[in-house]
Amino acid sequence: MGHILLFNKPYGVICQFSRDGLHPTLADYIALPDFYPAGRLDTDSEGLLVLTDDGQLQHRITDPKHKLSKTYWVQVEGIANEAAMVQLQRGVQLKDGLTLPAEAQIMDEPAHLWQRDPPVRERKNIPTSWIALTIREGKNRQVRRMTAAVGLPTLRLIRYRIGEWTLQGLAPGESRLENPTLKNHAR
Repeated sequence: MGHILLFNKPYGVICQFSRDGLHPTLADYIALPDFYPAGRLDTDSEGLLVLTDDGQLQHRITDPKHKLSKTYWVQVEGIANEAAMVQLQRGVQLKDGLTLPAEAQIMDEPAHLWQRDPPVRERKNIPTSWIALTIREGKNRQVRRMTAAVGLPTLRLIRYRIGEWTLQGLAPGESRLENPTLKNHAR
């Protein structure tokens, strides 16, 4: 069984090891050889990235058949309300189809949240709020498109959890080796 590396990807880092000359990459943070990301996280998103040195494990983590749920903390422009949460929970119509039902709830700003660099642009007369959104699929930029579809554009997106793994105890740019159990991966 291979190894799992949990990484808290900072904003602006691209999810590849090869350098593009414009952005920091995983190579700037991870010195372990033969580890590859199991899935992606957009450059303008932050948070949990799971890497592994085992190709079969990488496939299992990313395979839609195994339906590993992912939880995101999303700062949105505007005041999140129950009607928007119900829409997200039922599924949202996007250009490429209806999303699967999601878990969505209004939350307080996460405790001990790090400052983003650069900071989120704030507009004095427009309030922001936070939601926790759990999805079981991975359409391109899905969370951002879902919140926009319910009138709450995403300002900041942090992936907190993938399956049983979380960001708990990882500052931006930090990583931690875990023992892969794959016991509860069908959640």
